[in-house]
Amino acid sequence: MEDTYKTIGNSNEGYFKDKGSKFLSYAFPVHSEEEIKEHLNRLKKEHHSARHHCYAWRLGTEEITFRANDDGEPSSTAGKPILGQLQSFEVTNILIVVVRYFGGTLLGVSGLINAYKSAAADVLSKTKIVTKTIERRYQLHFNYPVLNDVMNIIKQENFTILNTKFEIDCLLDFSVRKSEAEKAEQIFRNFYGVEIKKTE
Repeated sequence: MEDTYKTIGNSNEGYFKDKGSKFLSYAFPVHSEEEIKEHLNRLKKEHHSARHHCYAWRLGTEEITFRANDDGEPSSTAGKPILGQLQSFEVTNILIVVVRYFGGTLLGVSGLINAYKSAAADVLSKTKIVTKTIERRYQLHFNYPVLNDVMNIIKQENFTILNTKFEIDCLLDFSVRKSEAEKAEQIFRNFYGVEIKKTE
């Protein structure tokens, strides 16, 4: 069962130049469209004299949403080649923006596609790509007397504790990698006195 995905560990910058046009590429790890808007707005302010701010992003780990934007370049010459690089590097939760400063010479359709692709490839090849695990989250609800048994299971199975509230009634939030989720549910469903529910 596939329960990992690739993303980038940090933001980075890349560069490509052709016939005087400069293509500055920026990669950002992102988790929401709000974050994407913030990065775009900031870059547009920073590079307000640039002709184009083209971008592509992919979000999600199992169901991936994506978008590509040519920002005034001829259709499919900018956003698509950037998106193509995200797909070939197999990364998600990432935004790449390529800022173009026009150098006075038209590059033509194939020149543009190559430039945006190369700028995106440059920043991706410089950026640390990390593999992360897709997690499932659960909450356990049980009475204090079974606390030790519950904690022993969690330790044995290597589940990650996220939150605890131990009073007469105990609540414990934990996460587990997707491929182990069914097993975790099974263990606690068969445990008398413990309720388990998915929280995500």
